Amino acid sequence: MSATAIAAATTDFSDINRSKADFSAIYVQPDPRAYFRTLGALGYVIPHLARPVFDQLIEARQRAKGGPITVLDLGCSYGVNAALMKYAIDYDHLTERYDILTYQQLGSDEILALDRHYFASWPRKRDIRVIGLDISPQAVAYGLHCGILDHGIVADLESGEIPPDAAKLLSEVDLIVSTGCVGYVTNKTFDKLAVCTANGEAPWVASFVLRMFDYGDIAKTLARQGLVTQKFEGATFVQRRFHDEEEMRGTLDALAKRGLSAAGKEADGLFHAELFFSRPKEESLARPINQLVSVASGANRNYGRRPRVAQRQTKAARPARAG
Repeated sequence: MSATAIAAATTDFSDINRSKADFSAIYVQPDPRAYFRTLGALGYVIPHLARPVFDQLIEARQRAKGGPITVLDLGCSYGVNAALMKYAIDYDHLTERYDILTYQQLGSDEILALDRHYFASWPRKRDIRVIGLDISPQAVAYGLHCGILDHGIVADLESGEIPPDAAKLLSEVDLIVSTGCVGYVTNKTFDKLAVCTANGEAPWVASFVLRMFDYGDIAKTLARQGLVTQKFEGATFVQRRFHDEEEMRGTLDALAKRGLSAAGKEADGLFHAELFFSRPKEESLARPINQLVSVASGANRNYGRRPRVAQRQTKAARPARAG
């Protein structure tokens, strides 16, 4: 398919994103205190729910390859997924740590020094190499300086190209993961990441995608790279609580346009994501994603008070019951 045809098929998520809260400021800080403080106040939980899924996929990929693997975290921010994949720590533990550090009168250099020693004190739970790719130079620099990321790439693949010095590094990737960047990135980014197949073997791709975003064009792009995409059936995954009524309304409108019911999910005041997993056809047929991993949805956690609009629209969103 020509570059023109690919561009024509690209889904434009800009209208959906207009209603989403703008958290761009928390990703350009020299340390992650603002990230954990802001998202923690909204019950942000998707890295916690993704961790056991990524653990199982890493183990399966290592068995298939017969040795250590390289993981690309797409939209890595401060390297949180990398930390959870490498070390025997969990997301709640990190949230509590930065909640405490937020109230200490410490500069970013001091936080960085503390974090470097903190992560170095944890034994690695597996032999993997993690590459982080993000548009934020500050976040990537933090992940590298702390030793969470083994390599970092700063690039916007929606509007730019892969840096020349990163192409060989990406050709060694065995698994691509993401927990929130789809919707900000489209199939343009995944088309450029075809460089990851340069070693002759396409990497597996695991994406947690908010339900209002259509993954179809990305799945088609991955199909051109020889990958079959499966959606995990029977469960969705909570990302966080809505920031305000505008974000809630925009999400419900986007879901309605896709013909999706928000009842019991977004209508209760929480973003929900789906898991999409792409592999070569023979591997997908041999063991579908629902057989490969077990999951936790996060639905039973306490996320605090939801926006008032959720309370007003929940009744309308739920089908009437007889009796």
